[in-house]
Amino acid sequence: MTEIKAHGTAELRTERLLLRRYRPEDAPALYRKFGSDTAMYRYSGWNPHATPEAARENVDRHIAAYDDERFYGWAIEAEGALRGTIGAYDYEDDRIEVGFSIERDCWGKGYATEALKAVLNYLTEKEGIRSVTAWCADENIGSQRVLEKAGMRLKTAEKDGLVIGENIFDKLTYEYRGNRPIEGD
Repeated sequence: MTEIKAHGTAELRTERLLLRRYRPEDAPALYRKFGSDTAMYRYSGWNPHATPEAARENVDRHIAAYDDERFYGWAIEAEGALRGTIGAYDYEDDRIEVGFSIERDCWGKGYATEALKAVLNYLTEKEGIRSVTAWCADENIGSQRVLEKAGMRLKTAEKDGLVIGENIFDKLTYEYRGNRPIEGD
C-alpha cells in the first residue's frame, strides 16, 4: 500500500462551485448569512458566527490553521459570492467528520451536495482518509438528502441522541468510505 501525504485545505472546483480557503473579508457575510439566521443552527446547536466579532474570530482561526496538513475548512463560493461553508474535523484513526452549511437563500439548489461530493472525493482519494462521517437530526430532512445524494450511507440512528437547547432529536450518523478498504471490515 502506498502512503499518501496529507495536503490540508486545497482549492477545489466543481461545475458551479469554488471551495476555497477563508479570507478576512468573509467574516461580515458569515455573520449576516449564518450568524443572524436562527434556521442556520437550529439542528446543530452551535453558531460560530453569532456576532460580527465571533465571525471574525472564527475566520481568523481558520486562516491560522491552514498550515496544518490535517486541517480542512472551506468557504463555498457560487456565482462570485460566499454561499456556504464546509469542513472536516476531528481526524483520528483514519476517520474524519464532515459538516456543512449553505445560506438559506440557496437551499434546494444542490450546492451542499455538490460541495460535499467534492470534499468526500478529496478526503478519501487525495488525502487517503478511509472513512468520513457526518451526523444530522432526524427532523433535518434537507441534510439527510444531501448526505445520501453525496453517497453517504446511514450507519446508526441513536434515539434521543441529540439535545439542542430544549429540543431532543434522534441522531443519524452517516458514513462514506473511499475506495481503500478499512482493516477489519
